[in-house]
Amino acid sequence: MITEEEVEEALDEVRPSIQADGGNVILDEITEDNVVKVQLVGACAGCPMSTMTLKQGVEKVLEANIPEVKEVRAV
Repeated sequence: MITEEEVEEALDEVRPSIQADGGNVILDEITEDNVVKVQLVGACAGCPMSTMTLKQGVEKVLEANIPEVKEVRAV
């Protein structure tokens, strides 16, 4: 089972680059089927590049650090 601590540690790797652009990523939920749900906030909320940030940044880092992660979704 994926723990919040594992996810937060992985998110801490990607947060500095997101925060440099005025945004942030917040863990919302880890589902039973290993889908991690996050909120993109600040400048990321409503940004046209947020989907790319989510999939190419956040999801890649989480999958590299926690192989059990099936997907990352924005809520």
